[in-house]
Amino acid sequence: MNQQLFDHLLLIYGADQVQDLADRLGSMVVEFAGRNPQLTAKPAVNRVSEQDSILITYGDKVQEEGIMPLESLTEFLKEMVGDTISTVHILPFYPYSSDDGFSVIDYKQVDPNLGSWEDVDQIGRSFRLMFDAVVNHISVQSDWFAGFLNDDPRFRNFFTLVEQDFDFSQVFRPRTLPLLTEVETAAGPKQVWTTFSADQVDLNYAEPQVLFEVIDTLLFYVAHGAEFIRLDAIAYIWKESGSSCIHLPQTHEIIRLMRTVLDQAAPHVAIITETNVPHADNISYFGNGFNEAQMVYNFSLPPLTLHAFQTGTAEPLSSWARTLTLPSKGTTFFNFLASHDGIGLTPARGLLSELEIQSMADRVEALGGYVSYKINPDGSKSAYELNINFLDALRDPENLQEEIDLEVKRFIASQAIMLVLRGVPGIYFHSLFGSRNWQAGVQLTGRNRSINREKLNARTLKAELSDQESLRHKVHNYYCRLLNARRAEPAFHPNGDQYVLDIDPVVFAVRRTSVDGRSTVLCLQHVSAVPRRIHFPTGQNAQRNILNGEIISGDLIDLAAYDVLWLQPIKSEQ
Repeated sequence: MNQQLFDHLLLIYGADQVQDLADRLGSMVVEFAGRNPQLTAKPAVNRVSEQDSILITYGDKVQEEGIMPLESLTEFLKEMVGDTISTVHILPFYPYSSDDGFSVIDYKQVDPNLGSWEDVDQIGRSFRLMFDAVVNHISVQSDWFAGFLNDDPRFRNFFTLVEQDFDFSQVFRPRTLPLLTEVETAAGPKQVWTTFSADQVDLNYAEPQVLFEVIDTLLFYVAHGAEFIRLDAIAYIWKESGSSCIHLPQTHEIIRLMRTVLDQAAPHVAIITETNVPHADNISYFGNGFNEAQMVYNFSLPPLTLHAFQTGTAEPLSSWARTLTLPSKGTTFFNFLASHDGIGLTPARGLLSELEIQSMADRVEALGGYVSYKINPDGSKSAYELNINFLDALRDPENLQEEIDLEVKRFIASQAIMLVLRGVPGIYFHSLFGSRNWQAGVQLTGRNRSINREKLNARTLKAELSDQESLRHKVHNYYCRLLNARRAEPAFHPNGDQYVLDIDPVVFAVRRTSVDGRSTVLCLQHVSAVPRRIHFPTGQNAQRNILNGEIISGDLIDLAAYDVLWLQPIKSEQ
C-alpha cells in the first residue's frame, strides 16, 4: 500500500472506500513510472538556479502567414531570446471556448489553430516548459459537461451542484458575475457553480473520479515535457456550505496529494500555485515547505512596485520585501510584474491603504487603462484588478510626451526589482519586447484584459526590434542585459540570502548573497525621476556595477533618474 497516498485521500474523502482509492491512484503512479522510467529517475536537486527565468506567452503571440503559430513562436524565440531565457510558459494551448484559452474544452489536445504536440515538443527542445493546469473549471463545450447534461452516469457528479439549503453568505467572490448558472439536463434543470463565467463550470472535487482525471492530466503534461505546472485558480476547488469556499483544508490537501504523486512519478517537476489573494493566504500554499507548492506567484509584488514608481517612494515595497521568508530550501517565489491578466489589487490590501489603492486605480484610468471590480460579502464593489500594460502603467498622465529613454529607464528599473528578489522571475512577452496598451483589442473583444494580449506579426516585430531608436529595441536590449548579468551571478540563486536595506525612501535596495557565501551583489533601484545623492558606507573597497562596468568608490553615490546599480565589491589584490 502507498501510505502517503492513503493518508491524503483519507483526509479528503474520509474512511469509506479510501483503500480502494489509494490502490487505484498508486497503480496510476506505478504505471506512469513503468512507461516513463527516465522521468521517475530524474532528481529534484538543482531544479532552479540564477540561470532560470520564465517567459510567459500565448502560443499565438507571434504570427507569420503560412506558418502555424507555435512553430512561428519557436523560431522567433530561438532567434530573439536564445539562452537569455531558460523556460517558456505557454499559456493554455488547448482547444477552448472563451477567456483566451482558460475555458478549456479538452485538456489533452493542442488547439489545432496553434499547432500540434510535436510543435510543443519542438519548443521543449530549446527551452524548459511550463504548462497550465486549468483544473478549477472546464468549458461548457467539453465532453465532460456534455456527458453531465445527458445525465451520463460517468459524469453525473463531475460538476458542483447546489442544494437549496446551501449557505452562500460567506462565499468569496472574485467577480461581479453571477455565481450560479442554470442549465437544462436530461434529468431536469440544475444550478451549477460558475466561479468565473457561465462558460466555465466548476469541477466537483468531492467526486474522487474528478480528482483522478485531473491527476491523470498532470501526469500527461509531465510526459509531454512539462517541468513546471501552474495550478490555475486552485484556491477555489473545494466548496463547503457556510464557508468562504476559498483556501479550504481540502484544497490544501488536494495540492499535497498532487505534490506527492509528482514527487513519486516525476520528482523534478515543480508545482506553481496561482492564488491572487492577500499575501498571507498566498504563501500558505507553500505548506510546511515540503508538502505543497515548490513555487507560489508573488502576487503582492506587481501592485507594490507600481505604487513605488507612481509615488516615488519604495518604503511600502521595502517593508513588505523584508517579510519575504521561505519555509525551506525547496521552495521559492515566482516573481512577476506583468502577465496575461491585469495587476491584482487584493494582494495589496493590508499593505497599502484603500486610499492608496484607489489612487492607483484612478491613475491607471487616466492613462487609458481599465479597472475591474469584485463584489464584497456586503454587496458593495471594490477595485479588484488594473487592466493596463505595465510599461504604460508607470507613465505620468500629466506628462505623456516624455522622452522614450526616460520611459525605458523607468520601466527597466521596475523590472530590475523583480529580477533581484529571491525567486525565479516570470517575464511576460509584452514586457520583454516593449509593447504598449492595445486599446483596439479591448474595443474588439469587449474585455478589459485584452489591453495586454495583443498578437504580433513576426516580421513587423523583428523590424521594430532591429530599429535602434525604437522603444521595442531599447527595452529588449536593456532587459536582456539585465537577464544576462543575472544569469552570470551566483548571488541571484533562488536559495541565496536576501537582505533588504533601509538606505533611502526613493531606493529599493537589496543585498543578495550566493548559497556558498562567496559572491555578494548590492542592488540599488531608484524609483524616482528626481536625481538623488545617497550615503552608503562602502568600506575600503571600490565596487563595480556589473551592468556596465562602472566603478563606484566612496560613501556617496549619485543616482540619476531611475538608475539601476548592481554593485559588486572589487577584491583587492593580495
